[in-house]
Amino acid sequence: MLIAAAVCPHPPLLVPEMAGGAAPELDGLRAACDEAVGRLRLPVVTTAAPEPVPADAPDLLVVVGGHEETRRFGHDAYPDGYASLRPYGLDWTLASLTWGETEELPLSLTMGYWLLHRALGGSGRILVVPNVWLQAVAFDAPPAACAALGHELAAAGDRVALLVMGDGSACRTEKAPGYLDERAQPYDAEVVRALGHADAAALAALDPELSSELLVAGRAAWQVLAGAAGENGRANGVSGDVLADEAPYGVGYVVASWSRSRRAIRPGRSAGSPG
Repeated sequence: MLIAAAVCPHPPLLVPEMAGGAAPELDGLRAACDEAVGRLRLPVVTTAAPEPVPADAPDLLVVVGGHEETRRFGHDAYPDGYASLRPYGLDWTLASLTWGETEELPLSLTMGYWLLHRALGGSGRILVVPNVWLQAVAFDAPPAACAALGHELAAAGDRVALLVMGDGSACRTEKAPGYLDERAQPYDAEVVRALGHADAAALAALDPELSSELLVAGRAAWQVLAGAAGENGRANGVSGDVLADEAPYGVGYVVASWSRSRRAIRPGRSAGSPG
């Protein structure tokens, strides 16, 4: 069951070292991402003073983001991966002992892993979720396939948390990567509304063709979230909260938090492989 989700954008400029002198322009967006990740109920303990894992902490954390193909990194039959910003001009690489350093992760998952690493806040703090998966979903995946993947992930544990990485339209202004498209602002506004109301049906209804035309990088990942949270198109017991809605470079960046009522969360078993 999905118990919590954080929705964040994945521009490399979120990393202050990447942004350089322009880093303060995204301070608010970074703070919102930190807040959303903090609401995932992730169990973090210190090595100096270990504490019990909270009973309502996730037993599975899945980072979901767009890629050229749908595949999973760092889990059983799938290849391992490592996070790197070298392709974007910053000599930063991070790999866990579990995942190894065999293959570079796509940008969306790299930025998700960066946010998780940032949430640890330094040495001596350890993330103790029993299972952490890195799930890529094809940018052009059909909505039905995204929904099915979401259902699969939500069924993989009693207490599943998602970190969903995705940008909105890249056509918000004349200086945007895709230039100005009058359809971009209404599209992003509907996404923001849907995330704020935990409207899984509205996310599931996003049109793949229009999303592609508007250079939306997050459509498929958002529809995975809809599938994970929704039952017959409804995210029953889930509430949403928008923490940021910005377009500083002509690209829509939205940060949101979803949470399920604690009364609806089942007590647990360990997360395992879906199916």
